[in-house]
Amino acid sequence: MFYNLACFKGEQDSFHNPSHFMNVEHRYREFLPEARRIVVKIGTRVIAQPSGRPDMRPLRSLVKQVAELHRKGYEMLLVSSGAVGAGVEALDMKARPTNVPDLQMCAAVGQARLMANYEELFGAEGIVIGQVLLTHADFQHRLRFTNAKRTMEHMIRRQVIPIINENDVVADEEIKAGLSLGDNDYLAALVVKLTRADLLVILSTVDGVLDTEGQRVHCIENINEAFAWVKPAEAGGLSKGGMDSKLRAAQIAAKSGSTVVIAGGRTKNVLTRIMDGDDVGTLILSSAL
Repeated sequence: MFYNLACFKGEQDSFHNPSHFMNVEHRYREFLPEARRIVVKIGTRVIAQPSGRPDMRPLRSLVKQVAELHRKGYEMLLVSSGAVGAGVEALDMKARPTNVPDLQMCAAVGQARLMANYEELFGAEGIVIGQVLLTHADFQHRLRFTNAKRTMEHMIRRQVIPIINENDVVADEEIKAGLSLGDNDYLAALVVKLTRADLLVILSTVDGVLDTEGQRVHCIENINEAFAWVKPAEAGGLSKGGMDSKLRAAQIAAKSGSTVVIAGGRTKNVLTRIMDGDDVGTLILSSAL
């Protein structure tokens, strides 16, 4: 079930009591600060201007928040979109191309620019980052899966923050419409499973999952029912992942035991507020709860 006020877990006699719902949701959010390993997925439009050029103001804010949480002892991993968009802007294209070779060219050009921004911003915080580019094959083959897992575990142990993206330059699964990863949403869910993360935070341009009246849903217990509210992203924009792909990613992560929060990436102090247990975004309970 999901409710516009909060989660509800079987206490039917309190259905008409809004304060009951708020108290139940608050109880679940109180556990968020206890998460140890956190995967943060940053959508293209959160950190890019309409042209595709990186928007440094939200990017700088998110990096500062990740750095703050890192210094508090949280193990942070970033799945960041934005490479193709940055390439579109750098190559002075009027719109995101539709054919695979051009998309891969944009990814090659834009990935370097995106990582340069992360390197500069995290460097100012005194934090070392490392780039991890993955493909479907890394999750399908045992040896490559083990290697990817071992590499990221070593990075985390050495206080290095992994910046993860689909390797669009050599893999076309993510950018082909028929095999879309959903603008890295699906990749983020796979990284949660790979690293056994406790929490997945998906940052979008909306404040969370919205109901049919456009109101934020505070908490979702049964994610299957939420798909009726959303539609896949329309083609032609810089990003590909709509709320449909975010819910599918959340479903995978929740089944693997991770709690999920879908929230607005440009909301002030969104990450630190989530980790303080504040009512931010839409909380999606793990299947273990």
